[in-house]
Amino acid sequence: MKTKLAGLLSVLLPAFAFAEEAKIDTGDTAWMITATAFVVLMSVGGLTLFYGGMTRSKNIVNTVMMVLGAYAVAIIVWTLWGYSIAFSDGEGALYAIAGDLRWFLLNGIPYTQVSGVGAFPEWVFIAFQSTFAAITVALASGAVIERMKFSTWMVFAILWVTFVYAPIAHVVWGGGFLFDAGALDFAGGTVVHINAGVTGLVLALLLGKRKDYKKTAILPSSVVLTSLGAGLLWFGWFGFNAGSAFGANEVAGVALLTTNIATAAGVLSWIIMEWITAKKPTLLGAASGAIAGLVAITPAAGFVSPSGAIIIGLVAGVVGWFGVFVLKKALGYDDSLDAFGIHGLAGIWGAIATGFFALQSLAWDGSPLQNGDRMGQILVQIESVIFTIVFTAVMTAILYFVSSIITGGARVDDETETMGLDEATHGERGFNL
Repeated sequence: MKTKLAGLLSVLLPAFAFAEEAKIDTGDTAWMITATAFVVLMSVGGLTLFYGGMTRSKNIVNTVMMVLGAYAVAIIVWTLWGYSIAFSDGEGALYAIAGDLRWFLLNGIPYTQVSGVGAFPEWVFIAFQSTFAAITVALASGAVIERMKFSTWMVFAILWVTFVYAPIAHVVWGGGFLFDAGALDFAGGTVVHINAGVTGLVLALLLGKRKDYKKTAILPSSVVLTSLGAGLLWFGWFGFNAGSAFGANEVAGVALLTTNIATAAGVLSWIIMEWITAKKPTLLGAASGAIAGLVAITPAAGFVSPSGAIIIGLVAGVVGWFGVFVLKKALGYDDSLDAFGIHGLAGIWGAIATGFFALQSLAWDGSPLQNGDRMGQILVQIESVIFTIVFTAVMTAILYFVSSIITGGARVDDETETMGLDEATHGERGFNL
């Protein structure tokens, strides 16, 4: 059923090469359940605080609702058909891009079935992967808060998980053509972060700028909330990355260590850039640097050494700073919470850097790197980046217009935007002071 994935992990984790009849390992199962819970916390706890603190107080409730709403929608879509599209495999051209609907509503997958990638139940794998789909679409919301209709966003989330996230996950992880080509993406550099960042950029361009963008000061409601959110994201990311080893094993340890190192390096390089350019290192900058480091190490976490992780993290902080303070200003787009500047650009850097720094001893069988062809691996990484950017951009634009038609326009009216979406859309205030 998952012969390609099983083959991948049989080399990546040689101590855990399983057939479907293998017995469940309680330690691996406990770790995967814990890792899944970590990712839930980083999404509905960390991301809501991180994004909520960055937006204006009149829109903080709406910002949190955009994350929570998208997260809930993604979990249901994943259960109904998303998982099947992403991880069913077969022969023919169709399966180069997407799977089929054989496991609609998870029919045909008994709860006793052992996962094809590790010694834990298939249902645990499904739950773990559902959190990846959910946080990816939630991340994209950061580009369009304060001006997009909540109804349009919810419709868009359904369509996007179906027609963008699930196919990209299949192409890279589920047996598609980039999987067959040996593209390395340990925990979601292309599948999650480039995907979310490019989606955010396209939506921001199509939706247009906020009315008062560059006209009045747009200040975050609480950098302390954002910092707390960044801390929860840092914590939860250990489940994101170390959980992608699919077991309580030595590769999980590699991912744990490299994730922590790269994140710390991202913090330092971002605040150094602020020190150089503005003479004042900020808390918001430190939090942003942490996220940039986390994003960049995600595709490489289980493949690189500590020295590679330091370089990836240091460059990620600079890349993220550049996206937020240079590129956005030069191009003039309004990416509200810098979904593209941080997730998109740091994700691109991390995906390509994986080809430069991945160790042969941690690459799976059949990849160009495993055969000693580092340049070949770098080219495959670039191919995966380009495909993800093009596919995501085109499909996101199409789904934006479809969602707009269904909901009678994607943008809130001027009065609602001026008042703030909290009271106008949700009838609540984030702070009753």
